Amino acid sequence: MDWKKIYQDRLVTAEEALKHIKSGDRVGVGHAMAEPTYLLEEMVRMKELYKNVEITGLVPGKAPYAAEGLYEHFKPKMMFLGTATRKAVERQEAEFIPCFFNDVPRTYRDVLPVDVALVTLTPPDKHGYCSVGISCDFTKTFADTGKIVIAQINKHMPRTLGDTFVHVSDVDFFVEYDQPLTELGAPVIGEVESEIGRYIASMVKDGDCLQLGIGAIPDAALQFMTDKKDLGIHSEMISDGVMNLMEAGNITNKRKTLHKNKTVVTFLMGSQKMYDYVDDNPSFLFYPVDYVNDPRVIMQNDNMVCINSCIQVDLQGQVVSGSIGLRQFSGVGGQVDFVRGALWSKGGRNIIAMPSTVKGKVSKISPFITEGSSVTTSINDVDYIVTEYGIAKLGSKSLQERARELINIAHPDFRAELAEEYERRFGHKFDYNKQ
Repeated sequence: MDWKKIYQDRLVTAEEALKHIKSGDRVGVGHAMAEPTYLLEEMVRMKELYKNVEITGLVPGKAPYAAEGLYEHFKPKMMFLGTATRKAVERQEAEFIPCFFNDVPRTYRDVLPVDVALVTLTPPDKHGYCSVGISCDFTKTFADTGKIVIAQINKHMPRTLGDTFVHVSDVDFFVEYDQPLTELGAPVIGEVESEIGRYIASMVKDGDCLQLGIGAIPDAALQFMTDKKDLGIHSEMISDGVMNLMEAGNITNKRKTLHKNKTVVTFLMGSQKMYDYVDDNPSFLFYPVDYVNDPRVIMQNDNMVCINSCIQVDLQGQVVSGSIGLRQFSGVGGQVDFVRGALWSKGGRNIIAMPSTVKGKVSKISPFITEGSSVTTSINDVDYIVTEYGIAKLGSKSLQERARELINIAHPDFRAELAEEYERRFGHKFDYNKQ
């Protein structure tokens, strides 16, 4: 097979490739850094060719098709919301599909197959294989199963190892367009985030295997792990904080019980330094999300510690992470995947971490979840809640014990009213910590 000839024969302009999208098609869009921005911008430019094209995926990126005024052409239907798609949902010009992250590939394979896949790939290697790069997740699923696969070939996409490769013969059209990947700025770590990070780090032991996301709290926690030894990583995603501890020798993956000596992820977002670091780096393995986020896989890592954030926790320990009342903010993502995987892991722990308030005005620990909010992590799965005021152990505790634990890590300004609710609910006073 002459892969070079195949590639050249299928190399076209964006306009030529995108004419193969038909009105009424379902179009699957690559995730995060695999969002093919150039193809999407060209598709929007060609909008008069399309009516009722369903755009689907989990896209926290630019999503130009979700702009106001395009709904007759493009119908976004997303399993996770970013800024652009959130605004479209609020305008009732997009829809949200609840779905565990680990179940997304199965859904697109068996229930919602895509007519056209738009993905970003690396240029082909000497064997004719392109890599989906730093967004394997379900981007690989789209590349494998789309009835028509259109790839934006971008030399800036890192080549990653694991189950990331797509042969040129499996792609229908190639569009070469190089554009630097979006970088995430370093998060601002304030006093609150530092205190939360300090508490989280105190729960991590040498040799633990970690799952964490991006943002100020995970990065703050990592800053306090510079005394830890032989940490491992099995995570939905990572960012620069993990790279820093790998370079410092704190993360070695030597004690992992699954994929020893390897950092396992399904996608990542960070700085250009991070993208350069993972390029062709054999210490990283990228796999689709139905493997990385499968709780049955996660649990094979002993001492699995998952660290996630949330929007609200009620006094029973119900965790809300994807919505604010009826307003859909993001989605479930991989939180429950890892919460359950960590619970089933030998020596595992799951941690939900959050500031105690929203800008000092609203307590994130509430008597009741906001009406209309959807519960992400149930009272049966929750284990530890952490704020800047301490650690609440909820797992295996009664409702009364949970409420007392949570009141003592709430912001002091809100503890009195939470204690009043405790008395109404349980019939006796609670002498909460006023400090």
